[in-house]
Amino acid sequence: MSGTCYCDILKAASRRLSSIYDKALEPAGVNVAQYSLLQRIRRAGGATLTELGRIAELDRSTIGRNVRVLERMGLARLGRGADQREAVVTLTEAGRQALAIGTPLWDQAQAGIEARLGPTGVKELCTALQDL
Repeated sequence: MSGTCYCDILKAASRRLSSIYDKALEPAGVNVAQYSLLQRIRRAGGATLTELGRIAELDRSTIGRNVRVLERMGLARLGRGADQREAVVTLTEAGRQALAIGTPLWDQAQAGIEARLGPTGVKELCTALQDL
């Protein structure tokens, strides 16, 4: 292999960034993936697993496993939808509390990363990744 593997660089950067958010979110009792999923559920105001998978850009089986973790943690609830064929995910009070605790922590982590990359660096990265 000649040259630098951009995939390896981006994977390593992703792991480093995730660890920054994970450490920041520890007091909320969630990691960044769980926090993001809780935020998506909150924004949707309750969603089916299929809808949530579409929103999160994950397949239904992956989103189902992730939601079941949140359910075991007491942060989300699976219930029946209007047609009884699809499960609907909603937040529990504990899930709303995790978001209330986690949001300022997430904001701090976000601000720290932006300070390191600079606002133009963040914008350039986002633009470059959208074009792929």
